[in-house]
Amino acid sequence: MNVAVDQVVIHRFTDAHIEGVTALYNDPEVCRQVLQMPYQSADVWRKRLAGADDRSVKLVALHQGQVIGNIGLEQYARIRQRHVGAIGMGVAAAWQGKGVGSRLMAAVLEVADNWMNLHRVELTVFADNEAALALYRKFGFETEGRLRDYAIRDGVLVDAISMARLK
Repeated sequence: MNVAVDQVVIHRFTDAHIEGVTALYNDPEVCRQVLQMPYQSADVWRKRLAGADDRSVKLVALHQGQVIGNIGLEQYARIRQRHVGAIGMGVAAAWQGKGVGSRLMAAVLEVADNWMNLHRVELTVFADNEAALALYRKFGFETEGRLRDYAIRDGVLVDAISMARLK
C-alpha cells in the first residue's frame, strides 16, 4: 500500500469537514461522476449534515487534515425496507485508484453489517465509471440493472447501473 494511503484516516463527517466536502464535490472531475450539482455552497452540506440521524452514517477520508473522500450510508425509513440502505460516495481525483475508496467502503460496510444489521445495501453508478464499478464488485456488489438516460452529465443523458450487495 502507498505510504500516503497508510496515512489516510477515516472519521465521522462533522461540521469541521464541511468546507472540505464542499470543495471535494465542487471539483469538476468528482462532480461529473456523482449526482451532485456543481458550485454548491457549504450551506447545502451543512443542511445535509444537520439532517443526519441514527439511520445514517456519514464518513470522510482525511489526509493530513484535508478531506480527500466522503461516503454516506442511509438506512431506508419505511418499515418494510428497514433492512435496506443506500450508499453515495466521492473521492478526490488525485486520490482515485489509490485505495481511498476501498477504505471508505470497508468502513461503511462494517457499520452496515455489524451495527445496522442491513441485509441489502444498494447504490447507483454511472455506466462508464469503470473504476467505481470495479471497486463495488470487489466489495460484493452485483449489477441488478441498467437505468437508461438516468441523469444528465455534460449536457448529455447518460446511463447508470443499479447495484446491490446482499448480506
